[in-house]
Amino acid sequence: MTRLRETRSVPELDDTGRSRDEILLTIGLLLAELLDEEDLVDEVTVESTFGADLDLESILFVVLCERLQERYGEVDFVGWLADLEMDQLINLKVGDLVEHIARCLTS
Repeated sequence: MTRLRETRSVPELDDTGRSRDEILLTIGLLLAELLDEEDLVDEVTVESTFGADLDLESILFVVLCERLQERYGEVDFVGWLADLEMDQLINLKVGDLVEHIARCLTS
């Protein structure tokens, strides 16, 4: 598995480090690592879909959620995903995930 670029690594968390921009950057960096596509981090936006745009396989989505769980702690990915309809899952955007994490961290 490739390592994240030294110049762009997942930012350290502090009291101010949980903004939506930081969450988006973290997701982009993790996706770039998981998909072994270093330049992908610059292409991931809140409008990117995991399926059509990023072509992310479901097993890699599970790994992504596990990595995000390690980073952010008590974020309920399983419960959140279970509440989504099939068409919502198919069309899930990076921004949906960013918003879910942000809501969990502020509640």
